[in-house]
Amino acid sequence: MPTATPIQVSDDELATVVYNDRGLVPAIAQDLATGEVLMMAWMNAETLRLTLAEGRMVYWSRSRKEVWRKGETSGDRQFVRQAFYDCDGDTLLFKVEQEGNGACHTGNYSCFFRSFGAGV
Repeated sequence: MPTATPIQVSDDELATVVYNDRGLVPAIAQDLATGEVLMMAWMNAETLRLTLAEGRMVYWSRSRKEVWRKGETSGDRQFVRQAFYDCDGDTLLFKVEQEGNGACHTGNYSCFFRSFGAGV
Protein backbone atom coordinates (compact mmCIF):
# COMPACT_ATOMS: atom_id res chain seq x y z
CA MET A 1 0.00 0.00 0.00
CA PRO A 2 1.41 3.44 -0.88
CA THR A 3 2.18 5.90 1.86
CA ALA A 4 1.48 9.61 1.96
CA THR A 5 4.42 11.92 1.43
CA PRO A 6 3.79 15.56 2.32
CA ILE A 7 5.37 18.19 0.08
CA GLN A 8 7.03 21.18 1.71
CA VAL A 9 5.96 24.45 0.09
CA SER A 10 6.50 28.11 0.88
CA ASP A 11 3.83 30.77 1.24
CA ASP A 12 5.48 32.60 -1.69
CA GLU A 13 4.97 29.55 -3.92
CA LEU A 14 1.33 29.24 -2.85
CA ALA A 15 0.84 32.95 -3.55
CA THR A 16 1.70 32.39 -7.24
CA VAL A 17 -1.39 30.21 -7.77
CA VAL A 18 -4.08 32.05 -9.74
CA TYR A 19 -7.65 31.09 -8.92
CA ASN A 20 -10.68 31.77 -11.10
CA ASP A 21 -13.59 33.99 -10.06
CA ARG A 22 -15.01 31.08 -8.01
CA GLY A 23 -11.75 30.65 -6.11
CA LEU A 24 -10.85 27.45 -7.97
CA VAL A 25 -7.89 26.21 -9.99
CA PRO A 26 -7.81 23.13 -12.27
CA ALA A 27 -5.70 20.27 -10.95
CA ILE A 28 -4.51 17.45 -13.21
CA ALA A 29 -3.54 14.08 -11.73
CA GLN A 30 -1.01 12.10 -13.77
CA ASP A 31 0.23 8.57 -13.08
CA LEU A 32 3.85 8.85 -11.96
CA ALA A 33 4.85 5.46 -13.39
CA THR A 34 3.19 5.61 -16.81
CA GLY A 35 2.68 9.32 -17.48
CA GLU A 36 -1.00 8.67 -18.23
CA VAL A 37 -3.32 11.57 -17.37
CA LEU A 38 -5.79 10.16 -14.87
CA MET A 39 -8.20 13.01 -14.21
CA MET A 40 -8.81 16.72 -13.83
CA ALA A 41 -10.66 18.16 -10.88
CA TRP A 42 -10.80 21.46 -9.02
CA MET A 43 -8.96 22.75 -5.98
CA ASN A 44 -9.36 25.83 -3.86
CA ALA A 45 -6.70 27.33 -1.58
CA GLU A 46 -7.74 25.08 1.31
CA THR A 47 -7.65 21.81 -0.65
CA LEU A 48 -4.32 22.71 -2.26
CA ARG A 49 -2.81 23.23 1.19
CA LEU A 50 -4.39 19.99 2.46
CA THR A 51 -3.09 18.05 -0.56
CA LEU A 52 0.46 19.26 -0.02
CA ALA A 53 0.34 18.79 3.77
CA GLU A 54 -1.29 15.34 3.71
CA GLY A 55 0.44 13.93 0.62
CA ARG A 56 -2.92 12.73 -0.72
CA MET A 57 -5.08 14.33 -3.37
CA VAL A 58 -7.78 16.53 -1.87
CA TYR A 59 -10.17 18.28 -4.24
CA TRP A 60 -13.10 20.68 -4.05
CA SER A 61 -16.41 19.17 -5.16
CA ARG A 62 -18.30 21.84 -7.09
CA SER A 63 -21.54 19.82 -7.05
CA ARG A 64 -21.48 19.02 -3.32
CA LYS A 65 -19.65 22.23 -2.37
CA GLU A 66 -17.33 20.38 -0.01
CA VAL A 67 -13.82 19.06 0.46
CA TRP A 68 -13.36 15.73 -1.33
CA ARG A 69 -10.49 13.37 -0.51
CA LYS A 70 -9.98 11.16 -3.55
CA GLY A 71 -10.72 7.56 -2.68
CA GLU A 72 -12.25 8.24 0.73
CA THR A 73 -15.26 6.08 -0.08
CA SER A 74 -14.02 4.05 -3.08
CA GLY A 75 -10.55 3.21 -1.79
CA ASP A 76 -9.07 4.48 -5.08
CA ARG A 77 -6.74 6.94 -3.39
CA GLN A 78 -4.08 9.09 -5.02
CA PHE A 79 -0.77 9.66 -3.26
CA VAL A 80 1.16 12.76 -4.31
CA ARG A 81 4.73 12.22 -5.42
CA GLN A 82 5.43 15.52 -7.21
CA ALA A 83 3.53 18.81 -7.53
CA PHE A 84 3.88 21.49 -10.20
CA TYR A 85 2.24 24.75 -11.23
CA ASP A 86 2.34 26.06 -14.80
CA CYS A 87 4.03 29.21 -16.09
CA ASP A 88 0.91 31.32 -15.49
CA GLY A 89 0.17 29.75 -12.11
CA ASP A 90 -3.39 28.94 -13.21
CA THR A 91 -3.14 25.15 -13.62
CA LEU A 92 -1.71 22.54 -11.27
CA LEU A 93 -0.16 19.17 -12.14
CA PHE A 94 0.28 16.38 -9.63
CA LYS A 95 2.21 13.22 -10.34
CA VAL A 96 0.57 10.57 -8.21
CA GLU A 97 0.70 6.94 -7.27
CA GLN A 98 -2.82 5.62 -7.94
CA GLU A 99 -4.19 3.02 -5.55
CA GLY A 100 -7.10 0.70 -6.30
CA ASN A 101 -8.98 0.33 -9.57
CA GLY A 102 -8.24 3.77 -10.93
CA ALA A 103 -9.18 7.42 -10.94
CA CYS A 104 -12.49 7.48 -12.80
CA HIS A 105 -15.86 7.12 -11.07
CA THR A 106 -16.95 4.98 -14.07
CA GLY A 107 -14.52 2.24 -13.04
CA ASN A 108 -11.96 3.09 -15.72
CA TYR A 109 -8.35 3.64 -14.73
CA SER A 110 -8.31 7.10 -16.34
CA CYS A 111 -11.16 9.54 -16.88
CA PHE A 112 -9.76 10.05 -20.40
CA PHE A 113 -10.79 6.69 -21.87
CA ARG A 114 -12.85 8.07 -24.78
CA SER A 115 -11.39 9.59 -27.92
CA PHE A 116 -12.89 11.82 -30.56
CA GLY A 117 -13.28 10.20 -33.96
CA ALA A 118 -13.70 6.71 -32.56
CA GLY A 119 -17.30 6.55 -33.79
CA VAL A 120 -16.49 7.59 -37.36
